Amino acid sequence: MQYDTGHSRLPWLSDPAAKASAVFDCQSCGACCAYSADWPRFSTEEDAELDRIPEALVAADQSGMRCEGGRCAALRGEVGKGTACAIYEVRPHVCRACMPGGGDCLMARDMYGLALKLPISPLEGEMPGRAEGGAVPPTSQSSCNCTPE
Repeated sequence: MQYDTGHSRLPWLSDPAAKASAVFDCQSCGACCAYSADWPRFSTEEDAELDRIPEALVAADQSGMRCEGGRCAALRGEVGKGTACAIYEVRPHVCRACMPGGGDCLMARDMYGLALKLPISPLEGEMPGRAEGGAVPPTSQSSCNCTPE
């Protein structure tokens, strides 16, 4: 199944990294880290990189991360609520390659029943609001063709 990232109508999100972080917050998800015991595999890491991963978190056959069920042993927290990677700075390449909002991300989110699309944004018809409840004025008047009186 192909997963549509659904961002084509959001011109303010032209940078892929900004787009991903605005759409999916990894620390409130974690689905990719709990998707499959076959997923967190070592492939292109150098020996020096692998040496930085605590041995207790490496699978007995040294092929990837140790998993409990389908969940990576380095994942902390509850999927879909709040998560973190215990070895984020030294995580394997496959973990680094799974981008928020990408196909792998969406496939894992789908398995856990998590949202696959960006909620309605102010650009699609909702008025942004302030914490005290007032409307926020537009930041740009580029769409206004009026002349001062």
